[in-house]
Amino acid sequence: MARKKSPGTAGSKAASATVVRRVPMREFSRSLPMSLLRAREAVMRHFRPSLRNHGLTEQQWRILRALASIDAIEVTELAHVAFLLGPSLSRILRDLEARHLIERRVAKADLRRGVVSISAKGLKLIEAVAPSSEAIYDAITRRYGARKLAELQDMLGALEASLSELRAVGEVE
Repeated sequence: MARKKSPGTAGSKAASATVVRRVPMREFSRSLPMSLLRAREAVMRHFRPSLRNHGLTEQQWRILRALASIDAIEVTELAHVAFLLGPSLSRILRDLEARHLIERRVAKADLRRGVVSISAKGLKLIEAVAPSSEAIYDAITRRYGARKLAELQDMLGALEASLSELRAVGEVE
């Protein structure tokens, strides 16, 4: 007895794998979070090899870059600045401290709080990575355009600022 084929499948396994589901939402590929993630990945794929060559993860680099621009910062503020969750930051700081790239101490005003700063060795590592990082920025700028890149950064800053005042759906006051 012959098996009946479902309408629209044409009997192919590939067709059944690409079943279209209709949901009352914008197309997945056109969602803002996905567009931002794809753009981030396109950028970071150029930076990762250089970071790996210097024994750094993206998160470690973010922390060192943040610390290189300030004297010292409380750990909770660093988590906010570097967009890292507390438990992840604690593990990363432990690793960076073991490599002598950062220094930690207790805050004088509140002994329960930790303060972090970059060490001399951490600054030397930043200086070693900087030429490669700047070369990557230069290549991206040449490819995308300096004006467009500046406009993109301005637009992303404006988006962030405009959404910072907007309460998230389901967020309580």
